[in-house]
Amino acid sequence: MASPAAWAVNDLPGGPAVRQMDMQPPATKIALEQQDLHYMMLWICTAIFLGVFGVMFYSVFKHRKSKGAKSADFHESTAVEITWTVIPFLIVIGMALPATKAVVAQKDTTNADLTIKATGYQWKWGYDYLKGEGEGIGFLSTLDASQRALSDAGTPQGDNYLLKVDHALVVPVNKKVRIITTANDVIHSFGVPAFGIKQDAIPGFVRDTWFRAEKVGDFYGQCVELCGKEHAYMPIHVKVVSEQDYSKWVQAQLKEMQAKADDPNKVWTEAELIARGEKVYTANCAACHLPTGKGGGAIKPLDGSLKVLDADKTVEIKVVLNGQNNIMPSWKQLSDTEIAAVITYTKNHWSNKTGQVVQPAEVRTARQ
Repeated sequence: MASPAAWAVNDLPGGPAVRQMDMQPPATKIALEQQDLHYMMLWICTAIFLGVFGVMFYSVFKHRKSKGAKSADFHESTAVEITWTVIPFLIVIGMALPATKAVVAQKDTTNADLTIKATGYQWKWGYDYLKGEGEGIGFLSTLDASQRALSDAGTPQGDNYLLKVDHALVVPVNKKVRIITTANDVIHSFGVPAFGIKQDAIPGFVRDTWFRAEKVGDFYGQCVELCGKEHAYMPIHVKVVSEQDYSKWVQAQLKEMQAKADDPNKVWTEAELIARGEKVYTANCAACHLPTGKGGGAIKPLDGSLKVLDADKTVEIKVVLNGQNNIMPSWKQLSDTEIAAVITYTKNHWSNKTGQVVQPAEVRTARQ
């Protein structure tokens, strides 16, 4: 049972609210239009409900048998039939026209200022800035390690519990942002309620949606397609900033990417690879294989694994690059150095003491 302090949460701006009964406050015109449609449909349905059931209950009460009422005897009424056909038709048209307008607007992804590809992985998002300012930037966005620790301990804390990520998606305010969705393994779905967007991410297919945030701030969503045991740990955090701050962020990201770029011909020491591999493992592998390397259920253990212990290093390299048995996903999105580091780490950690070292050049060769 969670402690009383765990329940002392507040509304999260740009995210869910305590005891929320309505849609999230809209941050885009599309989301506002969806909210207006929701209210319009609700009032129309409420009026129909009250009208139909009001007439029905009035008729039952007013013309009950105990008061001597006798039912009328007639076979048809052209006027009544025309009336109950025309009125519903007009109601449906009145609902369909604004709804169609909103749907058409939602699907218009042309003339975007910024295009970002969102790739769903079990269980994280990969973002690649394809067109516009920031082109070439790419990173993975994973649930913050502190959030998983709180979940594992059964002690939820904070207004952004299970919504905090290590690397938020950053976009400029008042700019049309096109989101292209796809997936690496199973079907995921990219949804941010405050923006009024929700688009499936399907392996082997490309879908798209768009938004134009009209206010700066932090906005939250989640994968909204059941995608496996870690589905609840796949949040979306979009940080909307001013144009000036966005330009500064882009420059900082490009400099950071250049600083982190590895020399493809560098020969790493075992200690260097293990140190880096531990970080890669914690960020990408520990969720399934566990920090102990023991796995669980359908997840195979790495500690003592024959494929990890195999003297042929290409065996494990191919598993990491290509996935295995529709359970282990492909990790081609990791760099050659990251894959070499994490494989070296698993080959020389826990009870695995192979002494084997995998260099980035070997991974690069295996990719070809």
